[in-house]
Amino acid sequence: MTPLTTKINDMNKEIHIKKGYGDVRFDMPVEEVVALLGQADEVEALENAASETTTVLRYGDGLTLFFEGDNPMLSCIDITDEDTKLFGKEIFDLGEKEIVALMVENKFFEQDVDDEDWGERRVSFNEGNIDFYLEDDELMSISIGK
Repeated sequence: MTPLTTKINDMNKEIHIKKGYGDVRFDMPVEEVVALLGQADEVEALENAASETTTVLRYGDGLTLFFEGDNPMLSCIDITDEDTKLFGKEIFDLGEKEIVALMVENKFFEQDVDDEDWGERRVSFNEGNIDFYLEDDELMSISIGK
């Protein structure tokens, strides 16, 4: 097992709504995240229509981090790691109704549901900046923002 894999496997995998994931927090610079998690398996620079660059760090199959701005700061996290927890629950073990119930139980009431063109169902809680992507009632990924 590589040191990188060990850092990811040993990290706290709890989602903190509008704050971050484990010890990784929104608005952290790239260097601070790399110091915490180690070098990413893949680094990519994406340019948008306004010629602004987003730096993307991918760690294994379970974690993708997006950094934006002139001094790139963490702004979005995509998670597919099945060991992830939300409000103390193993979130990838839950279906759509259970996810919605968990969010409502924790005071996130407004939801938006959309069937995406690529086939996944997106359940969003905008007040928490969190999107759940499901396929056949199985959670595939989570996207969180600050």
